[in-house]
Amino acid sequence: MFDQGINVLQPKKLHVQRNLFKTPRFGDRGIVENFDRYIPRRAGNNWETTFGTIQEVSQGGSSGKKSRDNGEASRDSSVYNCLLKNELLGESIENIKMQCDERQTMTPIKTRKLFQYGTPKNENTPQKHPTSPYSVSPLSQSSQRLLRSPHKATRKISRIPFKVLDAPELQDDFYLNLVDWSVQNVLSVGLGSCVYLWSACTSQVTRLCDLSGDNNAVTSVAWSERGHLVAVGTHLGYVTVWDVAVNKQVNKLMGHSARVGALAWNGDVLSSGSRDRFILQRDTRTPPSIIERKLVGHRQEVCGLKWSPDKQYLASGGNDNRLHVWNMQSLSSVQTYTDHLAAVKAIAWSPHHHGLLASGGGTADRCIRFWNTLTGQPMQCVDTGSQVCNLAWSKHSSELVSTHGYSQNQILVWKYPSLTQVAKLTGHSYRVLYLALSPDGEAIVTGAGDETLRFWNVFSKAQSQKETRSVLSLYTGIR
Repeated sequence: MFDQGINVLQPKKLHVQRNLFKTPRFGDRGIVENFDRYIPRRAGNNWETTFGTIQEVSQGGSSGKKSRDNGEASRDSSVYNCLLKNELLGESIENIKMQCDERQTMTPIKTRKLFQYGTPKNENTPQKHPTSPYSVSPLSQSSQRLLRSPHKATRKISRIPFKVLDAPELQDDFYLNLVDWSVQNVLSVGLGSCVYLWSACTSQVTRLCDLSGDNNAVTSVAWSERGHLVAVGTHLGYVTVWDVAVNKQVNKLMGHSARVGALAWNGDVLSSGSRDRFILQRDTRTPPSIIERKLVGHRQEVCGLKWSPDKQYLASGGNDNRLHVWNMQSLSSVQTYTDHLAAVKAIAWSPHHHGLLASGGGTADRCIRFWNTLTGQPMQCVDTGSQVCNLAWSKHSSELVSTHGYSQNQILVWKYPSLTQVAKLTGHSYRVLYLALSPDGEAIVTGAGDETLRFWNVFSKAQSQKETRSVLSLYTGIR
């Protein structure tokens, strides 16, 4: 019995060993079950569909970071991928923006392998989008529409100035304001004891005034809102008003006992800030001896003055590290901010957000702070790493530019409210103490102690806005 059991089992064991080396047999359903290795089937694969299942590189990886650093290259890569899908896989992608939106909202799916093992499923091969018989383009209609689809242009800010002017005797003094740009596209610059006018249209330079006869020096300049008058603050404390059309002095305002480093116009009313710690507001149409308002609040020199866009509030900064907000009805400040740790010269009101005020501190502070003057509450703050000398908002977008001194002497463009840096411009070898915005809102001019004026294109062009209809307008009812 025992021998018979061995004789019965032994042939089966030898049969299994022979099958290990047996050549696989192919039938209608593919490879038979008895084989020693897996061989991928390539004959029945649908390459158009299976090749599209290769995983793309995640945007969270290093390559995604590089693509974000170069927006134009990233878009070109996306368009190229969409073109390949249209032409090779028969898809109908006509808008790159729609494709990007689908990627962001699409839930992750389980990826398939490129090589299938076993009988492939019957999948319908997508057909190419039909092209017109009269088209001379080798691309399908979907690809042609994709290439014609509009896309947002990539923002490019030139890192070099488009014009550089020599400005001899431009003082390297943090508390002065010696450059201003009028609505008539004329630049006024205080150089030593003289004020020069440079026309951006004709590039013609004229000398407006010379104070050397009084042993005086120019400490500030400011254009009126209509651009026909320019105010000149002096080291001796008086302010002169000049009519640029005839190069004639039309007013001389006394009252300060020290140099006047800050000026700001509000219609025909001129505000002046001095080292004597006072702010004087006077109507230039009245006799020069009449002092209308005297604002007392700063404990040291006033070095920054700016009126709000609605002309209802005046912001002033001083060497006492204080920022005051004044209105037209009171002689005392309605708001006082003491968060800065250094002199506050850089002041700018936002033209896009009502009541939003930005201010910058000196070397010991280095911060740009934002204030809600409607509620009196501080908002955001960003440490720039160097002395903040000037601030200016874009007229067309929620961006602002800042110029800096110790120790990087750079020009920074910020996006608000994210406070991300859009651009960093360098070129001045001294502190960038002076800043003015062009009348069209696209360019800026910066001045420094290196005795140069540099012109930069930093802001985008004005976007066309649809006219907003008001029920109070009589013209909306005319048909």
